[in-house]
Amino acid sequence: MYVRITSEFDCTPERAWTELLRTRLLEYVVRPLVVFEPLDPDPLPTLWSEGEYLVRIRLLGRLPLGTHTIRIGIPTVETTPGDQRYQLRDDGSGTLLSTWDHRITIEETADGRTRYTDAVEVRAGLLTPLFWLLAQLLYRYR
Repeated sequence: MYVRITSEFDCTPERAWTELLRTRLLEYVVRPLVVFEPLDPDPLPTLWSEGEYLVRIRLLGRLPLGTHTIRIGIPTVETTPGDQRYQLRDDGSGTLLSTWDHRITIEETADGRTRYTDAVEVRAGLLTPLFWLLAQLLYRYR
């Protein structure tokens, strides 16, 4: 199943990109619905970089959802003044989620604001609808 949520923010794309790269933003966006406990590395680095990060996930801070590997990829994106565009990909998987392919695209709008799009493919067998709903809640809550 797929989720695609787009939001617009009153900041520059560069500012949104800088904030997105901070690992603490993940915690800020998902709490209290989901809590990530870093396992490897512990703690998570200050900034995301390409690589793998193992976390334990708890729904509402209590219900264990197993472990999850966050796999960060940062594609090379060309930016020119007036046409800023950035992307980050988390091609993750874990105990319950066989696929969590999350692509974040940050683009400059015509009026200089920021369009921020989350596009996620979710696969978790029979639990797919539950995780699809969770993704809808997370990205609309933001």
